[in-house]
Formats: sequence, C-alpha cells, structure tokens
Amino acid sequence: MGKIYFIVNPRAGNGRCQIVWNKIEMELQEKHIAYLAFFTEYPGHAKELAQSIAKNSDGADIVLAAVGGDGTLHEMINGAVAYQNVRIGFIPGGSGNDFSRGFSIPKNPLNALTILLRQRKSLPRYIDIGKIVNEQQHETYFVNNMGAGFDALVSDAANSSPLKGILNRLSIGRLIYVYILLKTLVSFRRSPLELTVDGKEYRFNSVWFVTVSNQPFYGGGMKIAPDAMPDDGLLNVTVVHSLPRWKLLLVFGTVFYGGHLRFKEVDSFKGRTVTINSASPYMVHADGEIIGKTPIQVQVCPAVLPISARNLHREERDVKEMNPG
Repeated sequence: MGKIYFIVNPRAGNGRCQIVWNKIEMELQEKHIAYLAFFTEYPGHAKELAQSIAKNSDGADIVLAAVGGDGTLHEMINGAVAYQNVRIGFIPGGSGNDFSRGFSIPKNPLNALTILLRQRKSLPRYIDIGKIVNEQQHETYFVNNMGAGFDALVSDAANSSPLKGILNRLSIGRLIYVYILLKTLVSFRRSPLELTVDGKEYRFNSVWFVTVSNQPFYGGGMKIAPDAMPDDGLLNVTVVHSLPRWKLLLVFGTVFYGGHLRFKEVDSFKGRTVTINSASPYMVHADGEIIGKTPIQVQVCPAVLPISARNLHREERDVKEMNPG
C-alpha cells in the first residue's frame, strides 16, 4: 500500500486532538513511515482536502486517515467516496468517536495507529455507506448514521453551545447533551411523519425522531441499532414516537445498552431504501453534522468503502452462531 495521508482536525475534542496528532507524528517518525499531514482550518475543509488528495493520487492506492472526530471522518468520506483507490482509516481524537466503537478501534491513538499500519498490509475491508438525497437533489453520504427530528436538534444545539468547550476541558463533555436534551425536551413540537422502507409505507402521528443506521452506535456511545451491520447491504431504521416527555427520558436512559427497543413506542425496520417526510420539516443530521431538513430519501450503497479496520461485532456474532450454547 502507498503513502498514508492524514487529515487532522486540531480543534477536535476541544483542542485535544492536536496532542493526539503530536503522539502519532512522533511514532511515525520513529518507525520511518512515509506520510503527509494536512490540517483542517474551517468546516468542510476535510472534504475539500480529501477530494484534492484523492484526485491528485492519479489512481495509485493510498490510505487516507482522519485524525479527529466523527465529523472529520464524515467530511473526509464525502470528499473521497468517488475514488476506489482510497482506503479509509481513523484515529479517534474527537468527543463522540462512534466509528471507532463500531469497528473496535482503540481509544489510545498509538494503538489505533498500530491497527491502521497492520491493516494496510492486508486486503481492505469493504463496507456499506448510506446516501441521503434532499429535495434539491443534493447528495450527502454517511458512514455511521443519520437522524431527523429531536436528536438532530439536540446535536445542533450542543455543538454550537459555548458550554461544550468548557465541559470538554473538564472531561465532562457529555453533560452538555444532557442539558440541551432537557432544554429541547420542553420546546420540541412533534409532527406526524410518513416513512417508506423498501416501498412499504408507515404512518406515525407523533414522532420524536427517526434514525437510519449503518452500525450500532450513535450520539457518543448510544446503541441505537444493536443489530446494525456495516457490510450486510441493509440500513437499520429506528422510529421513536407517541411518547410523553417523561417517558422519552426513560427511553434515552436505556439506549446505551439497546433496551429502548423493548418499548412499544419504538419501531425498527431494515431495508435498502428509505424515505422520510414529516408534516413539519424536521432538521436532519448525517454522522452528527447538520445537512438540512426533511423530506429526504436514503439508500444504502453496498460494499463501496474500503477501510483499514476490523469489524469485531460481526466476528463475535459469527462465533455465537457457531456456538449457540
């Protein structure tokens, strides 16, 4: 495999990602590994950098690794998805890092680098990604999940809150999501919603949010779709609806271990194509990044993204199926 290109977001994790990169760079130099590093300076820059690097690679096989959070990875993938010679890697340096959870990438940056270097010597693993198309026919890709409604509103408010940086510095960054969730809970207006999964229509009268998942984790460790597999050619849809406000809090309390699926007000589906249309436009996020509002169309793009990571969740499931006792 050719040279490794790193796209680093030094502001990820409230600036801690710069420290992560310093450790990575020192290790690369000690191992005499050829690399190039590029640093993001503004929102959307990782996408621009990825597209430029991929385009100028002239078809040669390269590894393109994000050093940052899920947002940095999201941008990078959207810039490189059209280039099959680009293998994707990830060094977690943000606050959410759901991709690293889904693919068992270690939190320790040096351990994550070890896996990246080891995996680039073997054949890439191809995974699915999701594609979102809005009313203006603008396309956005996601690797973890997308959501419409309450969760997107909370994500947007939390990411733009000045409190997030303060709490991150105190290593209690998750509290911002609790604060914003409680604040948004009071004012959020639920809407009727029409959902179509592989041509079958479903109607819900009072929807809090809908998520479409490619892997189990979202929102910084919540197991929103426990059975989601990123290489099965399917997307997992979760709809939370018809809940009083107090019960929504109860649902959020169980989502970290997948217990929310036991509630009758939580419906789940699997499919290849999904449409979401709410009576009142809902805010939409992709991998935690706000991209617009409903209505939208979503479809799976099977086995299109080569990555340098293992999927231990599938391996563990296969072992359980072989040894059910």
